[in-house]
This record gives sequence, structure tokens and C-alpha cells, in this order.
Amino acid sequence: MNALVEKLDTKLRQWQPDVAEQMRQYIAEIIDLADRDALDVLRSRIVEQEVLDLLDEPETL
Repeated sequence: MNALVEKLDTKLRQWQPDVAEQMRQYIAEIIDLADRDALDVLRSRIVEQEVLDLLDEPETL
């Protein structure tokens, strides 16, 4: 976990301020979802987006 925190800290200092702030918000949302045992909702959104992406791909013959 310490390695993850160190990497995140480094990245937050490297990214543009608006990107770093957006990432802070995303991370806060993920922590909140985990605290409420609601991460399965987040995974569902990811799967839904993957399906939509597949539907948008051009058909290959």
C-alpha cells in the first residue's frame, strides 16, 4: 500500500493541476463507495461502458 501511496503522491505532483484535482475527486468517490460497500455499482458502470464501446466498434468482415 505504501508503494501505491508514494506513486500516487508522485503523479499528483507531476500532473497538471486540473488533472490532479480531478483524480483527487475520483479517489475520494472510490473511497466513499468502498466505505458504503457500493463498489459493485462502480464495476457495473465500467462493464456497461465496455459493452457500449463494443457496440460502437465498426463491424469487421
